[in-house]
Amino acid sequence: MSLLPALQREMGLNIIVVGAGIGGLCSAVALQQAGHNVKVFEKSEFNREVGAALLLAPNAERVLLSLGFDFQRARADEMNCWEVLDGVTLQALSKTDFSDSREKYGASLHSIHRADLHQELLHLASRPAGPESSGRLSLHLASRVVSAHWDGYVDLEDGTRHHADLVVAADGLHSVIRSVVTGDQRQDGMCATPSGMSAFRFLIPTDLLKNNPHFQSLRKIKGPGSTIFADTKHVTERHMVWYDCQQGQVQNFVGVRTTSEAGDHDLKALMRSEFEDFHPSLLQLIQVAPKVTDWPLYIYDPLPVWSKGKIILVGDAAHPMLPFGGQGANQAIEDAGALGALFAGVSSPSLVSERLKLFEDVRRLRASRVQILSKARLGKEKEVEAELMQYADPPGANVPTSIHERYEHDFAFDVLERCREVLA
Repeated sequence: MSLLPALQREMGLNIIVVGAGIGGLCSAVALQQAGHNVKVFEKSEFNREVGAALLLAPNAERVLLSLGFDFQRARADEMNCWEVLDGVTLQALSKTDFSDSREKYGASLHSIHRADLHQELLHLASRPAGPESSGRLSLHLASRVVSAHWDGYVDLEDGTRHHADLVVAADGLHSVIRSVVTGDQRQDGMCATPSGMSAFRFLIPTDLLKNNPHFQSLRKIKGPGSTIFADTKHVTERHMVWYDCQQGQVQNFVGVRTTSEAGDHDLKALMRSEFEDFHPSLLQLIQVAPKVTDWPLYIYDPLPVWSKGKIILVGDAAHPMLPFGGQGANQAIEDAGALGALFAGVSSPSLVSERLKLFEDVRRLRASRVQILSKARLGKEKEVEAELMQYADPPGANVPTSIHERYEHDFAFDVLERCREVLA
């Protein structure tokens, strides 16, 4: 009798990850390093993330460090402060110093371009597992998953069916798998509520600005971190955010506005019009931007359940959120860290159900609180206190009601340590 099936089982579970974005790739790497055989199905033909820059906070950096992530190779910029300036006068309004973040939270803060984060995760995915792990990882591009079943299989657009001990749905905001878990008859299993806001985004290579007097004058005012230019003149949601990425080679800008127009517009002209009363130097940077995009922002309520059978939702498939607080990608990375920690050493499919329950115990209430906080501007946490209390863990526990409590809640959480606690 062949010993091959038994030997394969000792090597770990067979796992399918749907989606090769940040959450999917990070989950795949964590599960491979935990000793499992992972297949990633990605619908696109590209293996490179698109988009602008994002914040990596200490709660996610601890996970990335445990996976061997190289921040230098990923061209990440250390972020030492968050400051708020008046968008019209450029007068300093507030500043939070994060230079002691490593000592206080166990890791620092970085800004990073999505493409660089994704590329470093691809590097980790292509690396052979270490001697302590027998896991394997394969990435399958142009492999669109069109349906899934809670019993542990997915169907691809090409008509093939693939079975696994565990299916990780990391297929994003418009997940095709979410409705299998939630039982919701809507196509993507989730209700989106317009926030009344949208976000302009643009990137400018620093080389294009080296002789720009407006950029140079703003540089003398801006601190070494994330700078928010606030609208203090009107009671609106308008603000601009600016920080470096790619080790200072690129400048990243976001402009949040209340939406009042729709249709096809010259977005650069529209952004200048929306922020026309802001400081002239900021308007000049909008003018020299190579390209401006505009993304509508939607509110999503926390899901009551993330798993069913052998399927687990992670990242935006489980907890899409608004950008305030910068925790979207960080929560997807926390999901990945929890999967790797909770499934380490698991070789029997009979344990999958138990470990998925532990995963929800570790992640669902925690991520739901962060999801609710993502609706609140920094310093306005009190406005969502009643909603947060519904997801307090344990029930009745304190929830963040100030900016400093929010930092402590978001940054100090150690998902790997929490997993060790629930396993114990």
